[in-house]
Amino acid sequence: MTTAHSLPPFSNRLPANGLVHIDLGERAYDIHISGQAFTTPKFWQGLPAAATAMVVTNTTIAPLYLQQLTNAIEPHYTRVLSVVLPDGETYKNWQHLQTIFDALLTHQADRKTVLFALGGGVVGDMTGFAAATYMRGVPFVQVPTTLLSQVDSSVGGKTGVNHPLGKNMVGAFYQPVRVVCDLQALQTLPVREMSAGLAEVIKYGPIADMAFFDWLEANMSELRAGNAELLSLAVQRSCEIKSWVVAQDEREAGVRAILNFGHTFGHAIEAGMGYGAWLHGEAVGCGMVMAAHLSHRLGLVNQAYVDRLSALIAAAGLPTSGPVLTNSRGDASADIYLGHMRVDKKAEGGQVKFVLVNSAGQASLAAAEDGVVREVLGATCEV
Repeated sequence: MTTAHSLPPFSNRLPANGLVHIDLGERAYDIHISGQAFTTPKFWQGLPAAATAMVVTNTTIAPLYLQQLTNAIEPHYTRVLSVVLPDGETYKNWQHLQTIFDALLTHQADRKTVLFALGGGVVGDMTGFAAATYMRGVPFVQVPTTLLSQVDSSVGGKTGVNHPLGKNMVGAFYQPVRVVCDLQALQTLPVREMSAGLAEVIKYGPIADMAFFDWLEANMSELRAGNAELLSLAVQRSCEIKSWVVAQDEREAGVRAILNFGHTFGHAIEAGMGYGAWLHGEAVGCGMVMAAHLSHRLGLVNQAYVDRLSALIAAAGLPTSGPVLTNSRGDASADIYLGHMRVDKKAEGGQVKFVLVNSAGQASLAAAEDGVVREVLGATCEV
């Protein structure tokens, strides 16, 4: 069990037990990790009682897993409804959030209705935000089907949608009542999606656990190949670390910000390129390289550490060089990056803040001068 007080030491000799508890008092819940979750009845028992359940999914996942989830939860509800959204980050917006509300209201869903988020991070974030706001709050269950969502976005209660001027700028902290990860779903992931998920796995090493980082270096090729046993261990360890951090700082008032390692640069890439051009994990992977360079320029890590992290990110099949950003005004690429960073949620008074790392597996949030950031951009992308 993960608590706010101690992070269990990592050991690749111990089998994953498939359960991580996130300790948030009355909002505490369990994360179940299994290769047969859809067909394991106990994972779907004991959820809030209701007449109606609604599954929110997308056009890619629905043909694969909608019926399986429906079969799993039908014994517990009078009716199981579904909403199928288009697939992709570009649809994570207010317009498509309204599709969920429209379905809930059309079917006269009441305030006990349980929502199930079946899909990746976009589906999870949008369903969670809908749950947080429909009738001022209904329960929801995360059923993540991508590696990225299983190790990161489904855990911790961050929900929301994108705005054209910034990623995840409209949302709420709202915890699920349970997270159920079926590892079989990872076997249908495209190669690019697997790599994107590995970015969010990799980040846990530099910020919290260098033993896990060492293990990832030794096993990256097998993880990319879909080794089920190794993926199970990677998912469980990632959830343990995230749960440990969130239990200390549920609403990101302090330490939880370290989970955004690489995200300040990454979100700028996503916004600057247009949502969906780069996958979130691709942008975060590249963003971690940039953040490592920044940490080096500020004297926190040596060049060998930067090279080591960059090599692991490349081994995961992720980009390590940032794109050139352009806009209709013809601004310089570095100016565009900085403009997007200034509307990042961690920015204060227009001052950009970054998650910086050191080689001991620790991280902190700190500001950096624009000139240093420009130097980093010059070293890591063509600006």
